[in-house]
Amino acid sequence: MTITTLLLLLINSLATVHGGHDYRDALSKCILFFEGQRSGFLPQDQRQTWRANSGLSDGWTYNADLTGGYYDAGDNVKFGFPMAFTTTMLAWSVVEFGDSMPPDDLRNALVATRWATDYLLKTVSQQPNRIFVQVGDPILDHNCWERPEDMDTARTVYAVDSPNPASDVAGETAAALAASSMAFRSSDPGYADTLLRNAMKAFEFADTYRGAYSDNANIRDGVCPFYCDFDGYQDELLWSAAWLRRVTQDGGYLDYIQNNGKTLGAEDNINEFGWDNKHAGLNVLISKEVLEGNMYNLESYKSSADSFMCTLIPESSSSHIEYTPAGLIYKPGGSNLQHVTSISFLLLVYAILPCSNLAVSQLWEHRCQSNNASPNRQKQVDYILGDNPMGLSYMVGYSDHYPQRIHHRGSSLPSIKDHPQPIACKEGSVYFNSSNPNPNVLVGALVGGPGEDDVYDDDRADFRKSEPTTYINAPFVGVLAYFVANPT
Repeated sequence: MTITTLLLLLINSLATVHGGHDYRDALSKCILFFEGQRSGFLPQDQRQTWRANSGLSDGWTYNADLTGGYYDAGDNVKFGFPMAFTTTMLAWSVVEFGDSMPPDDLRNALVATRWATDYLLKTVSQQPNRIFVQVGDPILDHNCWERPEDMDTARTVYAVDSPNPASDVAGETAAALAASSMAFRSSDPGYADTLLRNAMKAFEFADTYRGAYSDNANIRDGVCPFYCDFDGYQDELLWSAAWLRRVTQDGGYLDYIQNNGKTLGAEDNINEFGWDNKHAGLNVLISKEVLEGNMYNLESYKSSADSFMCTLIPESSSSHIEYTPAGLIYKPGGSNLQHVTSISFLLLVYAILPCSNLAVSQLWEHRCQSNNASPNRQKQVDYILGDNPMGLSYMVGYSDHYPQRIHHRGSSLPSIKDHPQPIACKEGSVYFNSSNPNPNVLVGALVGGPGEDDVYDDDRADFRKSEPTTYINAPFVGVLAYFVANPT
């Protein structure tokens, strides 16, 4: 099998050749979604015009400015752990595929990234030996159905002070700031320097005070069960070190990865990638550096990346990823499209890695034990955009047939422009229980997606399927950018 055949196999597993989708339109809308998730003072060029200012006093109880950032999903809480991962993936999308983006989309992708990094900088730079990890009491928030502009629930600030650990959130924040420094290097070098300096600071906090933030009794009830660290903090330490190594080419970070890999579980080869588990992404990221000659003695990471790719091939003896009958990657637990978009992103980054024909042949025919995998088996991107049994685009606002009743407070309640009077906590229930379509279209939002049977009921109450999240959209930005430049 030649390298060309393998690359086509990987890429065609994501989108149909000549599929007929408008990837440029989908990309623009995928980025636009983030404007609907904004917290803080909105700018004059805000395009999701049904949104208005919110969370303007966030941080006051700590005498800190914690305005800005993103609400992670359909609620009004700012969870630092998934927000940092979202930021990393937005930045990585720009780093890998920014050259494929039309100029307006690249600009908007950087704007979306900066809305997050401006906030993340506040979480690590305002007060020494402290990281702010969350704003908003999720229990109280989830007991209400109200617009972010009307929030009257406690905007509780959750902070971790040394020597208490927060290696997961601090590590992911370090990765986000480091990756973003690469994304902004050419357009705003001064800002890139600020991001990198604070990335190093966040990494030092993460590594010095090792442990999971959700083990802290003072904040556990606020972060769990929503964004607990379920899979350990060790991967975030290696992940952030790998990003800092890529950005700085500093030998110290290379030494860190080499010296800490085994103790931090680098060889566990966990086939997962998302806001809580960075192993597969770490392996692909380091593989890129290994193949480009920037990292040495780390071939095991590339081997793990190779093995992960093999698990995605249904015909491979090592396959263990589940698919729906129509070919969508499926993992139980809700918000399934988060797995589809993140894995699709890794597939593309892997597919464009420089490698030899021999290495590719050995990978596919020997390691995967498959030389006849069908190049047209899974079409993840086109499935999301409408090529599925429901004939439904799972991106809101793309095509004429998309979810109308998404699980999202701001989208489902009348906008403050149409209904200036406040809608109190329980007054929003009538809108939540309504069978009417949401009055405000959250353009570009990717919902959780269909079940394992390819069925999607357009039900606002079924949050596992109908709720959008920032970390579903973020990796899809890079995926769509690739197909804008390579539609066939």
